[in-house]
Amino acid sequence: MFSLNKVIRPHILSLTPYASARDEYSGKEGTFLDANENSFGSVISGNYNRYPDPYQWVVKEKLGIIKGVDAKQIFLGNGSDEAIDLVIRATCEPQQDNILILPPTYGMYKVCADVQNVLVKQVPLTPDFQVDTKKVLETADEHTKIIWICSPNNPSGNIIERSSILHILDNFKTGLVVVDEAYIDFATEESFTKMLDKYPNLVVLQTFSKAWGLAALRLGMAFASEDFIKILNKIKYPYNLNGVTQKLLFEALGKEDKKNKYVKQILKERQHLQKELAKLSIVKHIFPSDSNQLLVRFSDANAIFHYLIGQKIITRNRSNVILCEDCIRISVGTKKENEILIEALKKY
Repeated sequence: MFSLNKVIRPHILSLTPYASARDEYSGKEGTFLDANENSFGSVISGNYNRYPDPYQWVVKEKLGIIKGVDAKQIFLGNGSDEAIDLVIRATCEPQQDNILILPPTYGMYKVCADVQNVLVKQVPLTPDFQVDTKKVLETADEHTKIIWICSPNNPSGNIIERSSILHILDNFKTGLVVVDEAYIDFATEESFTKMLDKYPNLVVLQTFSKAWGLAALRLGMAFASEDFIKILNKIKYPYNLNGVTQKLLFEALGKEDKKNKYVKQILKERQHLQKELAKLSIVKHIFPSDSNQLLVRFSDANAIFHYLIGQKIITRNRSNVILCEDCIRISVGTKKENEILIEALKKY
């Protein structure tokens, strides 16, 4: 039986968080003399002299409707990286607890753990980039606080079999299972946010950096039980999402149709790019993708990567990553960008 209190570090449970002025009064009207702000205004045009809502409730209510979750089950952070860092910070005792990752995968899980001096266990994905559930559950021990599953995976781009994730959720009850769905908008599989009420040990990460096209704003989402979201809010910085970002996010949430249009265009271009790459003799394999990226195995990835750099075409060399020998990760670009890439590769 899963118990959140046994997963959270004891001193975090008893921690008294910082109480900001907006914690004590959340109203929108009044004479505000509580937060030592500049009451006269901002030195630039616009009204930026007041602190923003530390919990972003207006945005969360709108986002909750779109995602089909309660606003109290949502954490918003400075990119998904903030949520990754806080999840580890809330659960793992340095030099005592560990996390388990499934390489090749997103690098920040390990970086955040390394920064906090938390041991990282690794169970590589299978050659077709799926999860060896038996080995994962055998490797996890009583000090494993988090199992990280990136789905669709980065850098391979494929969705992780749903049955594998459910099997881990059903059998790993001493810690959290974090499903990172940064690329879920490009996949046909249903988001695991629909499973939050069934699995109290589940945390789902998503981002506005990909399909929504808001990478410069640094906006990440975490969805979990209300009790765990309270823990994240307890240990985050008081005003972690600035007022300008909150305003722009609220505006973006009213343009979901435009986001969906972008997704359709990206998927169309991904199919076209895959078709054109497959015609090239230097391409040895194109891995199936459920995201906005293609992992491509070349005859000599290092040489081709540097050649493309010389043509001012920037891709990501993944050759030094486990299971990705001689592979380059290519983000799906616009039609023109993809044509520039293909023409350059034809001339190689």
